[in-house]
Amino acid sequence: MLRALSLAKYLPESGIRVDVLCARNAPAVGKDLTLLQQVPASVTVHRCWTLDLPFGVRKALKKVMSGKGAVQTSAAPAGGKPGVVQKLKGMVGNLLLPDPQVGWLPFAFPSARRIIRERKIDLVLITVPPFSTARLVGKLRKAFPALPIVLDFRDEWLTTTIELVMFNKNERARMVAQQDEAIAVRDASAVVMVTEAALREIRGRYPDADQTKFFCVPNGYDTGASFSKMHASMSPEKTVLTYLGSVYGSTDPTAFVEAVRGLPEGVRDRLRIRFIGRIETEAYRELLLSLGDTVELRGFVPQAEALQAIDDTTYLLLITRDHINVSAKFYDYLGGGKPILAAVHRDGDVRHLLEETRAGWWADGEDVAAIRRMLIDAVERQGRMAAEFRPDTERIAMYHRRPLAQRYAALLEKIAKVGAA
Repeated sequence: MLRALSLAKYLPESGIRVDVLCARNAPAVGKDLTLLQQVPASVTVHRCWTLDLPFGVRKALKKVMSGKGAVQTSAAPAGGKPGVVQKLKGMVGNLLLPDPQVGWLPFAFPSARRIIRERKIDLVLITVPPFSTARLVGKLRKAFPALPIVLDFRDEWLTTTIELVMFNKNERARMVAQQDEAIAVRDASAVVMVTEAALREIRGRYPDADQTKFFCVPNGYDTGASFSKMHASMSPEKTVLTYLGSVYGSTDPTAFVEAVRGLPEGVRDRLRIRFIGRIETEAYRELLLSLGDTVELRGFVPQAEALQAIDDTTYLLLITRDHINVSAKFYDYLGGGKPILAAVHRDGDVRHLLEETRAGWWADGEDVAAIRRMLIDAVERQGRMAAEFRPDTERIAMYHRRPLAQRYAALLEKIAKVGAA
């Protein structure tokens, strides 16, 4: 949600009055209340209740739905019909479509309707995920036929996220997701994606829609890149890799761990790898811990503390199987001023952004040998980093959240004027 925070932070600088509607009791893996200090006093924050499941319950449910629970049963008896456990999984999963946060809608819609009327709102921006929030587009369109509504996708939904991240991937889940997205796209005044790949994907999915309603405004960073200081905190004895963020389906570390295991002893002895953030499954935790003293798992920490870890790292580590979405931490990495090592999809937008900004090096995330070669090169390169790491600082500066918010503000003003005409 850092994208929403940055918009609330910077849009007022462009003369836009901002009201924010969010859940009062939203569950999360961790809460960083210091981020509230970035919200300007001019921004009015409205909160309403949600029936969303507690985070621990959601995590357990996802474990059961993915078949990783402790109890293992056959999917179907000899007759070929689904077993009791399989039926129960399907029933529970189908109750929470398109995602477990759907319990916010009964409270969010009347709250949004009231705020629009009382505050004389000129335009509504709905950012997803959670993807169930996209249903607000259709509801608000019926209540306010002429209201400009912008649907902001922080992640592409139907091609990648539902496969790599969502807890329920059965046929009904996909059908509901397709229907909800189609209705939201139809009723939205504009649809904004965060990567060019996602923009191409959604335009191709709706060829009959007005193609001028689709836009791309990328994510960004809100830290100050300090490339001139990047060598000051590097230890010549150790090569430190730091990974910031959660480890989950789309950031599966299996190939990376295998690559580290096969490193020459002298290289691995110099390597220290830190993971700062939530490890979604016990299997991933055990996999990472199998690297012994080479790895350190720090768990969730507030954003400011996580970003401070950039100061004493040699490289920032990025792992992703997603070829369309670009995680928000990639942009924090850009702003951190340290070189990036990325195990990524070879045809994904992350690779293209790395090459565009010259912010680091990449290897095919499915190619263990290529990842291992990248790590060996990284250790060997450390002594000559000043000569070999030449990021395009002007290009990187374009991804700061302030100019991106200014760009978004111009888009919102244009849409609002069209709606008022």
